Amino acid sequence: MKTFARIRAALSAVLLGSLLACGGGGSGGNTSDSTGTMRLAMTDAPACGYDAVNVTVEKVRVHKSGAADDNGPGWSEVVLNPAQRIDLLSLTNGVLFELGQTALPAGKYTQMRLVLAENASKTPFANSVVLSDSKTEIALKTPSGQQSGLKANINIDVAANQLADFVIDFDACKSVVKAGNSGQYLLKPVLSVVPRLVSGVLGHVEAGVVGPQTSVSLQQNGVIVKATVPDSAGKFLLQPVPAGSYHLVLTAPGRTTAVVTSVPVADQTVTTLNATTSALAVPTSPTATLSGAVTTASSPSEAQVRALQPLSGGPTIVVADRPVDSDTGAYAYAAPVNAPLVAPYVVAPTALVFAPNTAAAGKYVVEASGAGAVKTASSPTLAGGSTFATDFTLP
Repeated sequence: MKTFARIRAALSAVLLGSLLACGGGGSGGNTSDSTGTMRLAMTDAPACGYDAVNVTVEKVRVHKSGAADDNGPGWSEVVLNPAQRIDLLSLTNGVLFELGQTALPAGKYTQMRLVLAENASKTPFANSVVLSDSKTEIALKTPSGQQSGLKANINIDVAANQLADFVIDFDACKSVVKAGNSGQYLLKPVLSVVPRLVSGVLGHVEAGVVGPQTSVSLQQNGVIVKATVPDSAGKFLLQPVPAGSYHLVLTAPGRTTAVVTSVPVADQTVTTLNATTSALAVPTSPTATLSGAVTTASSPSEAQVRALQPLSGGPTIVVADRPVDSDTGAYAYAAPVNAPLVAPYVVAPTALVFAPNTAAAGKYVVEASGAGAVKTASSPTLAGGSTFATDFTLP
């Protein structure tokens, strides 16, 4: 088995490839003698006010059946010795830390499990969050992580004598859920697995806009495909994403939202949006509050609430997207009321020309989802300091 250790610029960081390289494992119930190589990486999106989100992985398991029983045959398993504690937030905005790869029996793998270490009674915890405001480290509860593992449905073909190269997108922002006023935080993992691609978008925002809750995202049809936090100098790299046309959205607390429409991404190519000399600058904006609670038949811990803003002439953009409070179902967003600034994409170094989308100023659609149901409510035109309170009931 060959092991690598290198760092290069790309918006992903190898976790699982390193895990598979660092331990020994076996597989049961596989009928094919041919083998291929699977390499997996992990990347992350903005973390919404956390300084760190730590997880400690003890074991990685993959299976060809998405319905395989935890204790059944056919699992390929790697045990890490020692277990690895990873800060998910170190995997944002251009970092690739690649440690290794491994051979697996050829075939299609449809289920993956990350088994996490149990938290000890003292810091540093195996799994934890560090809050930005207080710098306090708090144990992150993982109800099923120590037993069967954090499950992700995958679709990875491992061909004989070929490399299957994929990236695991672990969205820490959506995966960490606050539990009421108890001071507890739960890990409800939101994972996706995509091919490792070079293609993406590179650009810059003014350093004064950068903060732990600043987000730059690529969106399609009202869905965030990739998001990141710019670095301290304002540079951002959104990668990997499939070739296509995207709307780039910049949001930051107390700032006007900025949108660049129809940004093209060609296969295996990084599109440069702008240079440091033309970094995106957005003015401050008064905010209104979008708040309420989601009630479900069971626990609200799986519910999400999004703040959407339909632009006049399109598109609809996502301004915020978080899980609700695990105990109370409560949510609250501070939404800018100034008209979002919109510019059509032009090839750099030609300057982007922004204009206010006045018809969209202060107007939002609040969307709650969970248990297979989706409900929405449209706000009136909101002014600074106002509140749009909406409760939702889901199955």
